[in-house]
Amino acid sequence: MVTKPTIAITHLGCEKNRIDSEHMLGLLVQAGYPVDSDEEQADYVVVNTCSFIAAAREESVRTLVELAEANKKIVITGCMAQHFQEILLEEIPEAVAVVGTGDYHKIVEVIERAEAGERVKEITTEPTYLADELTPRYRTTTEGVAYLRVAEGCDYRCAFCIIPHLRGNQRSRSIESIVAEAERLAAEGVQELILISQITTNYGLDLYGKPRLADLLRALGRVDIPWIRMHYAYPTGLTPDVLAAMQATANVLPYLDLPLQHSHPEILRAMNRPWQGRVNDEIIDRLKTALPGATLRTTFIVGFPGETEAHFEHLLNFVQRHEFDHVGVFTFSAEEGTPAYDLPNPVPQSVMDERREALMQVQQPISLRHNQAQVGQVVDVLIEQENPATGELIGRSARFAPEVDGLVYLQGSARLGTIIPAKITHADVYDLYGEVP
Repeated sequence: MVTKPTIAITHLGCEKNRIDSEHMLGLLVQAGYPVDSDEEQADYVVVNTCSFIAAAREESVRTLVELAEANKKIVITGCMAQHFQEILLEEIPEAVAVVGTGDYHKIVEVIERAEAGERVKEITTEPTYLADELTPRYRTTTEGVAYLRVAEGCDYRCAFCIIPHLRGNQRSRSIESIVAEAERLAAEGVQELILISQITTNYGLDLYGKPRLADLLRALGRVDIPWIRMHYAYPTGLTPDVLAAMQATANVLPYLDLPLQHSHPEILRAMNRPWQGRVNDEIIDRLKTALPGATLRTTFIVGFPGETEAHFEHLLNFVQRHEFDHVGVFTFSAEEGTPAYDLPNPVPQSVMDERREALMQVQQPISLRHNQAQVGQVVDVLIEQENPATGELIGRSARFAPEVDGLVYLQGSARLGTIIPAKITHADVYDLYGEVP
């Protein structure tokens, strides 16, 4: 009997990449391959790379070089494989295969071909593949949490973004397929389901001829999962129907992840954002009125080419005025192959860094105030970890999404993967602290 090689997967990048990694793991396990979390013990290491911005690419390259120096057989998958396929095979002789973002479901065949001595390049130029509820999946998140992809790809062409080039146009799963996977995850004990795609508010447009996020939320409301959280909700897609569905569906959290990127109409137009100048006070106020007490998270890019001090001041005032709960700030990264790559009037990196720091300095007291408002309250917390040395529990409240927001640190005892009430006793800029009553 031939022994199959052991395989480890190194996951880099976003939660969309994570789902791809989980499907690859599921397919490999189903095919009988031993999977090991220890790269040193593995015969092959699958590196699921990110290529969104320069910093992500640098991390991917660092990881590949370290594995190459350790003489590992490397399978490069994900966005960087899609982006730089020829270069990677030339530069990294230890790479036995490159696999594109639309081809990760062929991972078992790729390993078989590599085992037979072939150097594999499996890349579809325009990705069209979309996994469904029947695709094997091995979850890598904590036991209480799962990401659920509702669509893949993007039809927008923001000037700074390489993602449509790497992941193709939007393709949505059916409501029935998504609900079926949600039901299975509920049966596995998942307490929090996080809906993701490139543009969640455009869900269904390609499949049904119109966005059907509201219908999807109502359908998921019948699934026995306490928390359903949406990521990547473009503000103009939060229609009265979607907001009504959020209000009426008890397990959909009043948490809005709004990838705004900027506030000034001129910069938004230069970015080729789909709503351009319509990210304004009115749209944010409308969301706050419809969902009072909702948690608002957003991300901004500073230093986009042509951003003046006046543009940046507009953004600072916008953040001060609307008091978002959580804000992420990125400096502009010029990506080859995007319209913004060679725009005139670039902003020096030192100025971008200063603007990022200034925006975070404005946001931090706002975040602190919002966190301090929780002190004295009893809030539900999803328990995800326990510090083995101290016994301290670590989890998140409904106000905190995994990876990007804060944590809740608790004294007391509780089972991992459960949602429990906890009394908040103090807070800092990012995290909350409390005890199990």
